[in-house]
Amino acid sequence: MPRVLDVAIREAVGKRGVSVVVIPGDVALQPAVDASAPKAEGLLPRAPVVTPSPGDLDRLAALLNGEDDRITILCGSGCQGAHHELLALGARLKAPMVHALRGKEHVEWENPYDVGMTGLIGFSSGYYAMRDCDVLLMLGTDFPYRQFYPEGNAVRIAQVDLRPENIGRRVPVDLGVVGDVRATLTALLPLLKQKRDGKHLSQAQQHYAKSRRELDDLAKGTSGKRLIHPQQIAKALSDQAAADAIFTCDVGLPTVWAARYLAMNGKRRLLGSFWHGSMANAMAQAIGAQAVYPSRQVISLSGDGGFTMLMGDFISLTQLKLPVKVVVFNNGTLGFIELEQKSTGFLEFGTELNNPNFAAMAKAMGIYGVRLEDPADVEPGIAAALAHDGPVLIDAVVNRTELAMPPSITLEMAKGFTLYMVKAIMSGRGDEIIDLAKTNLWR
Repeated sequence: MPRVLDVAIREAVGKRGVSVVVIPGDVALQPAVDASAPKAEGLLPRAPVVTPSPGDLDRLAALLNGEDDRITILCGSGCQGAHHELLALGARLKAPMVHALRGKEHVEWENPYDVGMTGLIGFSSGYYAMRDCDVLLMLGTDFPYRQFYPEGNAVRIAQVDLRPENIGRRVPVDLGVVGDVRATLTALLPLLKQKRDGKHLSQAQQHYAKSRRELDDLAKGTSGKRLIHPQQIAKALSDQAAADAIFTCDVGLPTVWAARYLAMNGKRRLLGSFWHGSMANAMAQAIGAQAVYPSRQVISLSGDGGFTMLMGDFISLTQLKLPVKVVVFNNGTLGFIELEQKSTGFLEFGTELNNPNFAAMAKAMGIYGVRLEDPADVEPGIAAALAHDGPVLIDAVVNRTELAMPPSITLEMAKGFTLYMVKAIMSGRGDEIIDLAKTNLWR
């Protein structure tokens, strides 16, 4: 058994993934064998530093040194620890940087070249910076959504990744380079020419400023309106959280609000089920993070669907004395699923949740509970909750019909929503269309 656990730990840490140990019942009942305690240096070896061959570096430099080429950089989680090198690369190439969701916490902070995220929950600025380029440089990312990559054979793509199996897996590449991002950039930068034309970068930066301003406008609330936009909750958390806070977010709409409104700074962390998309991950991850880092502020951005799936575990916060701050986006529905149903032309079905008063439930367990129903109460309510010395539940009653708009609307999406609205009116549910308009048009 000790040997099996040693192997599992090395696999999980070394490959940055998950190890699962399955023990048959009859084996579990056997006496454990004596085994020497593992040594930390042997159990947790340091990650390798892989630098590409000189030939690969020369080919990559040749691809990037085209004077008239508009270059965009797509950054993923493999850019961890390479922030300084990324800034130097952006300055040298006059290239906008787009980040995938798992690259957010490593790329966007104090980075004048970052122009937002791409993907279904990304920014329009990130989307167009990636689509409108001559050369795309992918760094440490396995971004899976092919519809967001540039189209046509005229765009040349280079990919740098430590894992050879990732190269070319999502989109055909002209050049694949196996290497650690930081080590690769360190060796590559002396080979790159300084670009003069910054028009592509400037255009992307201006687009990003506009997109950021529009998103921030959506996070403003109107006192007394009793209609809290979830964006206001996420932005208030970002503004008031500790500089080294650890955030976790459930899949679905909480991930959208986290991706768009939580500001990273090099010290904060953002955890989620970004590979597997498993529901109800946020509170469980928050419990684990708080247990490992008892002195850091840990905030869970939980959906009401995800939270109720693991609601029995909530009392663990008092049992284990963990001061986790759990924020429940209480919109009374499985929001992202409902949005997907509408965008494909279906009336929502099986998504409604009849929620209790989560704050009252928390108080019954001896946990400080805050219920937010008015936009005027959001900032002071969150401030009080974050200042509380112990676990907290913030029951944020947010609007059900808030639309998380993608960076680009396709014809199929427009057709789907049109079909949904026709069906809603014909089924006597026209009030849903009015609520949709009130929330997203008549703010």
